[in-house]
Amino acid sequence: MSNPAPGYQKNPDHHIRLEASPRRVRVKFGGEWIADSTDMVLMYEVNHLPVYYFPVKDVRLDLLHPTDHTSHCPYKGDASYWSIEAGGTTAENAVWAYQTPFDEMTAINLQDYCAFYWNRVDHWFEEDEEVFVHPRDPYKRIDTIPSSRPVKVMLGGEVIAETTRAHFLFETGLPTRYYIPAEDVRMDLLSPTDSETQCPYKGTSSYWSATIGDQTFEDIVWSYPNPVPECPKIKSLLCFYNEQVDAIFVDGIEVEKPVTKWSKEYR
Repeated sequence: MSNPAPGYQKNPDHHIRLEASPRRVRVKFGGEWIADSTDMVLMYEVNHLPVYYFPVKDVRLDLLHPTDHTSHCPYKGDASYWSIEAGGTTAENAVWAYQTPFDEMTAINLQDYCAFYWNRVDHWFEEDEEVFVHPRDPYKRIDTIPSSRPVKVMLGGEVIAETTRAHFLFETGLPTRYYIPAEDVRMDLLSPTDSETQCPYKGTSSYWSATIGDQTFEDIVWSYPNPVPECPKIKSLLCFYNEQVDAIFVDGIEVEKPVTKWSKEYR
């Protein structure tokens, strides 16, 4: 018999739901397809990115080996773990499942699903396109809109970019970003770095650091030289961290500086 979840008693506003996804999703590791399903569900949980859960029936259980590792979630219950062995390689504790979840999770059949750590397998595919970092949230929207409004970026006391040709990128839940043509940026103050990040909605980004006087601002500018097909308008445009520059002005009015996980103090 399952037990009531104590976490919900303390925080009744903590919502978790499973929602069916129409996409075929596949996971590859060690040269083997480990999971392949057209009956996926996405788990939406407060303050978490969405997570793909596979029906157990669509997973190569012959390549999974149970471990002694466990974890506890106050809202879902105790999770069991499996390692993957394929192609002569092992991914330790890469798969988890709530085999006897709390009552609230039994009501949505969580016990019939398992999930994979994104970065412990080699490749993820939605249909025939490889995806990166985490599942694409169908409720997230990105709009990239050209604007003639004057945009000015201040950094280290200098005007480092000024344009009337920016593209404003509006992304659900994130600050507005201002993508600027390189011709309108002080490229003489920028130096390319080896850093790169991946975004499931935009692609792989390249970075620059800015040097102004004796101060260097690491990886403060990024660009998508080859964005995903759904986001072509930002190709090769440059964007500054709103959180880290001195100020950004739009229409001559300073934009409120957001506080996000990218906020950083330069001293």
